[in-house]
Amino acid sequence: MNVTIIGAGLGGLVLARVLHVHGIAATVYEAEASPAARKQGGLLDIHEKTGQVALEAAGLTDGFRGLILEGHEATRILDRDGSVLYDEPDDGTGGRPEVPRGELRQLLLDSLPDGTVHWGHKVTGVRALGGGRHEVTFAGGATVTTTLLVGADGAWSKVRPLLSDAVPEYIGRSYVETFLYDSDTRHPAAAKAVGGGALLAPAPGKGIQAHREKDGTLHTYVALTEPVEWFGDFTDAAAAVERTAREFEGWAPELTALITDGDTAPVLRPLHTLPVEHRWDRVPGVTLVGDAAHLATPNGEGANLAMLDGAELGKALAAHDDVETALAEFERAMFPRSAESAADGNELHELLFGDDSPRGLLAMFAPEGR
Repeated sequence: MNVTIIGAGLGGLVLARVLHVHGIAATVYEAEASPAARKQGGLLDIHEKTGQVALEAAGLTDGFRGLILEGHEATRILDRDGSVLYDEPDDGTGGRPEVPRGELRQLLLDSLPDGTVHWGHKVTGVRALGGGRHEVTFAGGATVTTTLLVGADGAWSKVRPLLSDAVPEYIGRSYVETFLYDSDTRHPAAAKAVGGGALLAPAPGKGIQAHREKDGTLHTYVALTEPVEWFGDFTDAAAAVERTAREFEGWAPELTALITDGDTAPVLRPLHTLPVEHRWDRVPGVTLVGDAAHLATPNGEGANLAMLDGAELGKALAAHDDVETALAEFERAMFPRSAESAADGNELHELLFGDDSPRGLLAMFAPEGR
């Protein structure tokens, strides 16, 4: 067996690693030119029952623990006037330690044999050849024929159409991403507001979410519930910042500074999802993992589920001589797991940005305060 994996994100790399642990060959094709082609996001909280299980299956628990940023699991909720509504420090006993996404990805890359990942291979099309075989075409015209194809290629997967007609739909909300660097020195008021871990400052239809990363970096996602056209042209960074900040007029300056004082141009992140119950009938020789399979409203589970998908698929393939039996077993478990998580994500966003925000969110974090 040689497994062809499209996409060198966390899900695809965990799959490749678990297959390698079990002596099964895998080849990963990635559109990016190199591991350093772009920044790999901020911090990830790796959950006990999903991401940590996947990394254990990959034999990388010790390496993962070496990446943990102590103290960054702290959580605080602020009102729009800057008053602290909830403050939970990181006591070191939680089940969601934070690690830098880029470093975790590099840990996975370093665990694979040289040449496993083929960089600079952007997929332009995939077609069925019959008998469970598929042909993948890359930009430039090169092709590869697969005996087992796995789409780990994210929201806009080129592999998904082999299995499903579903297309991601905009949920009516977007994030505006900003960064403040060396915040304790250069942005002390904002740094104090965020604290040592995560900040949530939600309100109906909008909110500011930030996290302290390495070296005092504050990584912020500003949520606004608006049609995607409302956000306009982000090539004019100053206009985009002004338009975003206007929606938070009257909020505490230490919070709005996370928008107005950014050290990089803001980036628009429209949120799209697949149907909560997205699934497909078994198609020989192909399956999906991660966002390609179950793109959902962000709730901290996406990367964790992608890694668990990769690990569970790898273990199923190692456990069964018949590939179709392995794929069917994997999908039967993945469908309800991902549907439950997607529903939880929708519920979380209602708590964050619904009419009862932030009271509903406070009730979730501190139910004794209802």
